Amino acid sequence: MCEDLAGCVTKAIEERRSIRRFQEKTPDRELIYKILQAGIWAPSGHNNQPWRFVIIWSQEVKDKLAKLTIYSQLVKRAPVLIGVFLEKKAMYHQIKDHQSAGACIQNILLSAYAHGLGTCWLGEILKNEEKVKEVLGLQSEDYELAAFIAVGYPDDKSKKAGRSPFATFILKEL
Repeated sequence: MCEDLAGCVTKAIEERRSIRRFQEKTPDRELIYKILQAGIWAPSGHNNQPWRFVIIWSQEVKDKLAKLTIYSQLVKRAPVLIGVFLEKKAMYHQIKDHQSAGACIQNILLSAYAHGLGTCWLGEILKNEEKVKEVLGLQSEDYELAAFIAVGYPDDKSKKAGRSPFATFILKEL
């Protein structure tokens, strides 16, 4: 258990990074459900909770999706892929709901890291949204693709990316 919650949260935020190589071991279904549970606790406007997930275990489906992105090797080799969608009838504001999806995804990434999993947030595949929904058998008009998340046990020893100096990000203080 974490003794210093603020320190643990900050550490997870600063140490989590995108993982693009995974071990062949597949995470258990219950662990994937646990990280998705963290995702659904993200804030959403009017508490509408518009996010929906497609969990992809099937290599055949991953191979089909891989043809729809320049990150094909990552998609093929990820032990699990999670498609994050917004259910259109649950949405109330395009921008606000996409911000909520981003918060949901960040919760998933941080929870996965806390459980020893690596993740990579994939957005480039959005350009082929209709084909993705076709591969997944989703009614195109009911859902909007927000992202995919590749999930697995990390097999990537490269160093985390740095950040620009803090002062770079402050426009002004009033």
